[in-house]
Amino acid sequence: MAQAVNGVVAAGRGAKVSVETVLVPDPGPGEAVVKVQACGVCHTDLHYREGGINDEFPFLLGHEAAGVVESVGAGVTDLEPGDFVILNWRAVCGSCRACLRGRPQYCFNTHNASQPMTLQDGTPLSPALGIGAFAEKTLVHSGQCTKVNPKAPAEVAGLLGCGVMAGIGAAINTGGVTRGDSVAVLGCGGVGDAAIAGARLAGARTIIAVDLDDTKLRWAERFGATHTVNAREQDVVEAIRELTEGNGADVVIDAVGRPETFQQAFYARDLAGLAVLVGVPTPDMTLELPLIDVFSRGGAVKSSWYGDCLPSRDFPLLIDLYLQGRLDLGAFVTETIGLEDVEKAFDDMHHGRVLRSVVVL
Repeated sequence: MAQAVNGVVAAGRGAKVSVETVLVPDPGPGEAVVKVQACGVCHTDLHYREGGINDEFPFLLGHEAAGVVESVGAGVTDLEPGDFVILNWRAVCGSCRACLRGRPQYCFNTHNASQPMTLQDGTPLSPALGIGAFAEKTLVHSGQCTKVNPKAPAEVAGLLGCGVMAGIGAAINTGGVTRGDSVAVLGCGGVGDAAIAGARLAGARTIIAVDLDDTKLRWAERFGATHTVNAREQDVVEAIRELTEGNGADVVIDAVGRPETFQQAFYARDLAGLAVLVGVPTPDMTLELPLIDVFSRGGAVKSSWYGDCLPSRDFPLLIDLYLQGRLDLGAFVTETIGLEDVEKAFDDMHHGRVLRSVVVL
């Protein structure tokens, strides 16, 4: 029997979201129904609303979530009702070429639930990133549920489901930041600040935060930035070089995702340094670089998709660090809101007034 719950739906490109009745079916084989306790408002949800991901409207938004397993389908042996979980959008298959080569963090065939959730009239909903967690309950593949210590509050645990994990992973997993490194982060929203936090966790000596907004730069200092650069007032590349003995940073992370910021990241790194792209560009953006500079400067450029994380490895570890007081996940939460406040939260996020709004159910 399908359950009727409230959920936030984007009906069409650019249209304001609304709270609608959503029908959630009982879990089928390999699936689980999760009672959502909290879900962060992420830029990706706004991209979905604006049609920037695809045009498979209507969308059931929300994906950065934590909650409690309510029921599981046939064949699910590693979950049971009552388990506290963070939802992830990288449920590894175990059988694709990446998984078989021991690189499950690059899984090319991740799992989602097979059954659709629908509106009351039977219209199928497309769940954001296969999750759809701006809802009282959601249906997911069991592999999208990562068990973590239930002592962590849902409103902070859920942040690892997307933005915070993307930033920490960009620094630690993709960037390979280690003790003594110099790191620069361009863009100090939720993902950028998480990259700063990740660089601090990894032992970076110099952490340079770059943004256009002094308020965001102050936020960045809370997460571990040792220096700040206001890009409205200083040349970003020159400022980073000045703060790194004229060399450039070992790792530069672009958490904005625009051609001009990635070009800054490319030139602000040391010779043989690494530029990491974790900010999400739009499909129309292009980048032009002199090929001789790509050759002569050495090093590497990498994209970081979901922070190259492996949820089963990374989520429990980061929750333990939070509970030990070594990772301040609570500092990312600016406000807690209800489902009916998501549209306003999009506007606040777009204008930089919040670091993270979190829907609490």
